[in-house]
Amino acid sequence: MTIRAYLPTTLALLAEQHAEGHVVVTDDVVIATEDDEESEYDALMTAADASAALLPGPGRRVVVVAELDKAPEPGWTIPLKRVVAVHADTEDRPAGADPDDDLGWFATQEIPFLL
Repeated sequence: MTIRAYLPTTLALLAEQHAEGHVVVTDDVVIATEDDEESEYDALMTAADASAALLPGPGRRVVVVAELDKAPEPGWTIPLKRVVAVHADTEDRPAGADPDDDLGWFATQEIPFLL
């Protein structure tokens, strides 16, 4: 059984980690509690809220999704080959934007275009 981990980040941090070939697990990692669509959506939106908190002002929420064999711990590095998708706002969000706005879905090969 695989575990789906949702890693909140920013475009700037994603660019650094993409160049290094891995993403870093932080304390804000969110794990889907069940293997169903509702649980995964809840985990995604919780991670999106954490991503918004990382922004110094207007910007894009970014959530990296990885499939792992066990729950990750802060400080772990996850190789990009374990990343299955990136969810991000398609444009910068103004201050006070609706926190429930959906994120766009990007395949891993689209990360350079997102950056």
